[in-house]
Amino acid sequence: MNDAKTSEEATAWHRRFAAAGNNRAWDVSEQLTRNQAEDEEMLDAAHASAWHWAKVGSELNRMRATLLLAEVHALLGFGHSAMTYAEQMRTYFLGVQSPASEVAFVHVVHAHAASAARETEKHRASYGQALAAIEAVSNEEEKRIVARTFRHVPKP
Repeated sequence: MNDAKTSEEATAWHRRFAAAGNNRAWDVSEQLTRNQAEDEEMLDAAHASAWHWAKVGSELNRMRATLLLAEVHALLGFGHSAMTYAEQMRTYFLGVQSPASEVAFVHVVHAHAASAARETEKHRASYGQALAAIEAVSNEEEKRIVARTFRHVPKP
C-alpha cells in the first residue's frame, strides 16, 4: 500500500474516532445522573476525541474538543483543569465569528468550569452571559441542546 493511501486512511480513522468520542462524551454528559463507570467513560471519550482531533482537526475542531473537555472536567469536579480548558476555548470562540448556539455553549461551559473551580465572580458573570446568550439563540432545537448542558450549571 502506498504512503498516500495509508495517510488518507489514517486521517479518515482519526476523524471517525474523534467524532465518535465527541458524541459519546456529550451524550453521557447530558445525563442527569451517572455512575462511576459512566464518569470514566465520559472522561476517556472526551480525551480520546481531543487526541484524535489534535492529529487531524482544524483549530475549530480542537477548540470544540477543548470546550467538551472543560465541560467534562467541570462535571467531575476537576475545577482547576476545567477552568484551564474553559479559558482557552472562551478566548478562541469570543475572538472569532461563531454561531449564537456556540457562543451560548461557551458561556454555559465557562460558567460551569468557574463554579467547579470556585471562582465566584467568573461564575456569576459567565452565568449571566449564558442566560443572555441562550435567549439570543433563535433556533429552538439548538436552544434545547444548549439547555441540556446548562441544567448542570449551579446558579451563583
